[in-house]
Amino acid sequence: MKKQLFILITVLMIAGLVTGCGAAKPAAPAADEAPAKEDLTFVTVVKIAGINWFNRMEEGVVAWGKDNGVNATLVGPAEADAAQQIPIIEDLIAQGVDALCIIPMDPTQLDPVLKKAMDAGITVITHEASNQGNMHYDIEAFDNVAFGAGLMDRLAAEMGEEGEYAVFVGSLGSKTHNEWADGGIGRQAEAYPNMTMVGDKNESFDDAEIAYQKTKEILAAYPNIKGFQGSASTDVAGIGRAIEEAGLQDEVAVVGTSLPSIAGDLLFSGAIDAIGFWDPSVAGAACNQIALMKLNGEKVGEGTDLGIDGYNKLILVGDNVLYGNAAVYVDDTNAKDYPF
Repeated sequence: MKKQLFILITVLMIAGLVTGCGAAKPAAPAADEAPAKEDLTFVTVVKIAGINWFNRMEEGVVAWGKDNGVNATLVGPAEADAAQQIPIIEDLIAQGVDALCIIPMDPTQLDPVLKKAMDAGITVITHEASNQGNMHYDIEAFDNVAFGAGLMDRLAAEMGEEGEYAVFVGSLGSKTHNEWADGGIGRQAEAYPNMTMVGDKNESFDDAEIAYQKTKEILAAYPNIKGFQGSASTDVAGIGRAIEEAGLQDEVAVVGTSLPSIAGDLLFSGAIDAIGFWDPSVAGAACNQIALMKLNGEKVGEGTDLGIDGYNKLILVGDNVLYGNAAVYVDDTNAKDYPF
């Protein structure tokens, strides 16, 4: 009996030592406990790397990360091609990032890989993709149809509310570009009966050179054309260049989504008449802020204030599409107020 008692005491002592060693380790966080921000990695994946629009967005993403203690970066393919976004996202899933903010070239093509990301426990927020199926939230700077209508109002004013016009989109698969274009076309049909759209939507693939070449073709095919509405940030740069080369800056109106830095001198020469936009740096911050709130278990929905200008009182559409109020329209009189 003494021997058995000795063995029992020894076993209990060893068990106590093991338990003591284990207690010295930090406890694992509860399943619903938010991770420490300094351990978080957020990546924003854009349509194409290296153009001014997304360079500006990168500034906002990186600054937001520094302000919030999150490792936030931005990447994108060399060409505006949904097929090139997919392997980038696949690699980020393999790395185990915490959140992805995606600006899809074509939401339909990205749906399977974004589902894979969500299944892996990654928070997925999209921008410029209100029709994205697999995402936790989509954040838009504004009501896209209303924004396109606002562009048309400016185009109509420049055209004297009559004549032929053409419409450009970066991609026929881009939800926002087509919403802007359709918003403009709808506004024209409703309010400007003496204006006529020529041809179909022209696809530029976010390439100013393609927009330039197609504009020259349109000018040849429709010598009486009086206006163009662009959607990709580079559209008006290509269109305006063709208009200026043809010496038509006083006869043909050009409006579209862009930035002052992209429109450049063409906005002051008259080759581009007006542009509309939202600050991509602020949109990048808003996208990442929603991802952080989602990870922290905070409510996001109708009336949410992100603490970011233009995104102070979000509008909820459906279950998970959010609108801000961040639209800006400029011409040569106020473009210098927006030095980016």
